[in-house]
Amino acid sequence: MKDTYKTITTPSPEVLFKDRNSKFYGYAFPIQDESQVKEYIDVLKKQHHQARHWCYAWVLGKSYERYRANDDGEPSNSAGAPIHGQLQAYDLTNTLIVVVRYFGGTKLGVGGLINAYRTAAQQALEAAVIEEKTIDIEFTIIFDYPLMNKVMRVIKEQNIKIIGQQSAMACEYTLAIRQKDFERVSVLVKNIYGVKFKESDD
Repeated sequence: MKDTYKTITTPSPEVLFKDRNSKFYGYAFPIQDESQVKEYIDVLKKQHHQARHWCYAWVLGKSYERYRANDDGEPSNSAGAPIHGQLQAYDLTNTLIVVVRYFGGTKLGVGGLINAYRTAAQQALEAAVIEEKTIDIEFTIIFDYPLMNKVMRVIKEQNIKIIGQQSAMACEYTLAIRQKDFERVSVLVKNIYGVKFKESDD
């Protein structure tokens, strides 16, 4: 089971590709939900208010389950699809690429457009910092103070991440473990007598 995904964590620097006086500015942004797509495009529309097209593609979800491509007035599949193709080539999710075009007076044809949008998207990703992350499953454990040493030993030995903790009458820890290790590690934790185990709803 694949339990990693690739993404970018900071916006890429602006890149520029030129073809027969048309200019194609490429940008890559990290996103967590669809609402951020409009926010970034609105910013670019203000920044490039004289441009002709703001074409884009995005992929969302740790399993790469959601995506969209938009030609923004260019001929069908000449802009959004080649941009999306670069997200696939780099195996990226939670990422938006926008390519802003200034028309230079000469039509490039569908082949020329596909090449230009693909190249600008590729250059934006080449300029970005790509990271591989693990898909983690979160869970909560509740236990009394005398069990602290036992619990902490398992957390340390199994490389379990501590996401949050609170202590009142008992200790409550929110933890995360790699998806592929979850079944094995959760059994170890559950086997500590006196620990209450609760898997996250998400």
